[in-house]
Amino acid sequence: MSEPAANPAATSFPAPTISLPLGLEVLRTYSGALVCLEILFGGLVWILVASSNVPVPLLQGWVMFVSVTTFFLSSAYLALLVTGLADRINTDWNFLDVFYHFLALLFYFAAFVLEAATTAANGGAYVKQLNNTTQNVMCITYPRGNIFTVLNDNQYSINVAATIFAFLVTLCYGCSMVMGFKRWKM
Repeated sequence: MSEPAANPAATSFPAPTISLPLGLEVLRTYSGALVCLEILFGGLVWILVASSNVPVPLLQGWVMFVSVTTFFLSSAYLALLVTGLADRINTDWNFLDVFYHFLALLFYFAAFVLEAATTAANGGAYVKQLNNTTQNVMCITYPRGNIFTVLNDNQYSINVAATIFAFLVTLCYGCSMVMGFKRWKM
């Protein structure tokens, strides 16, 4: 009795769908350069928020989560492309690229807004020495909104820089998503 012939559809898998070049050639594309900028600027957001000692953890906790998570995910994505391992994983990489960058754009936009709110809610606190005494008093101007933070000058400057870099990372993720969408629909 002879064995039945193996079904070729059951033993072979379709090739992964990826339109980006693999290896170091990916770094010569706009998409590869944008992923490098996402990693660089996202790392700066992470470092800057952490170096400000996270004065408002309720707002900046999300910023830290997003910046750390997307830093590692973008690094892993770039590593898969540079090492060529993406060609060995059977999936639609063009769809995953668009999906990942869409989620990262949403999360980073929220992180940017929260970081900007933290920075803008600075109450203008300053320390003033009382006349004819050696005592100091903290003066706080009344905030315009519901959120009130007290940041010293160093924390305020660091949070301004973190807000700017969070905006740049949001732009990078938006451009990556648009470019990925164009590749996916081709």
